[in-house]
Amino acid sequence: MSVLVYVEQVDGKFKKSVFEAVSYAKAIADNQGGNLTAIAIGNVDESELKALGNYGASKVLNVTNDQLKNFVNQAYASIIAEAAKKENADIVVLSNSFSGKGLAPRIAVKLKAGLVDGAVELPKTDGGKFSVKKIAFSGKAFAITELTSAVKIIALNPNAFGVKETTGNITIESFSPEVKATDLTAIVKEIVRATNKISLPDAELVVSAGRGLKGPENWGMIEELADLLGAATACSKPVSDADWRPHSEHVGQTGIAISPNLYIAIGISGAIQHLAGVSSSKVIVVINKDPEAPFFKVADYGIVGDAFEVVPKLIEALKAHKG
Repeated sequence: MSVLVYVEQVDGKFKKSVFEAVSYAKAIADNQGGNLTAIAIGNVDESELKALGNYGASKVLNVTNDQLKNFVNQAYASIIAEAAKKENADIVVLSNSFSGKGLAPRIAVKLKAGLVDGAVELPKTDGGKFSVKKIAFSGKAFAITELTSAVKIIALNPNAFGVKETTGNITIESFSPEVKATDLTAIVKEIVRATNKISLPDAELVVSAGRGLKGPENWGMIEELADLLGAATACSKPVSDADWRPHSEHVGQTGIAISPNLYIAIGISGAIQHLAGVSSSKVIVVINKDPEAPFFKVADYGIVGDAFEVVPKLIEALKAHKG
């Protein structure tokens, strides 16, 4: 059995979520008694490609094409599907990232494959069945999906599996499939990314705040706490709607769904729409002066208190610890 993993690059580099997807795919390949091949699209440094061998890939197909310098959903899906056919891959793994959510169903259609998106555990093959646990209902529940197709597509939720380093050599092979004109009818001219910020989907630690902060002028302590923790900053929908914070920081059902190891919610009541986007967090800490706030019902740890009193004390304690 052969496994193919798509490794998404950003400016020629791989993020943690890529190494997590490779680690996950390697575990599947080992369980199935097969080999693992990665596919990278775009201009990627050779050192980055070789690093994939540290996580279990034995070969990487490197696709370089000026037409594919920027991400193009349909074209990338076609190339990944062609790579799967070339490698006779029974399973294709990719990260359930922004691009992964668009790629996975397209690849599934091209390969006539079953799809599990938002996977959180390794597949189980008890009794000859192939089933995968995944998030469901906007992260409020889990579902077990059985795949009966010959080819299977799995989109792994970020921070669901972890990075597993191993040893091994990797072969880099150029791959130049035909790029059809019909796949390039919609072209991304430019992608503007936030700089000097931790990406929310990839973040292991997130500090988030809501209307309890009373105004954008009070966000300094949130940013300071996040900097001390090495965390990303986020906010609730009312905050982004009021333009207190950029919409790129909005987490929730209509924003970004995240699954960090630690989510700190400050001054957020915990409406169901917000919980839907953060409930996959491994540990949730809530700070709110309202003891009846719904967020406390799902929190692992809670502090009933005024954010303007609690957060400065946390900052002071962290500084003392680091000092």
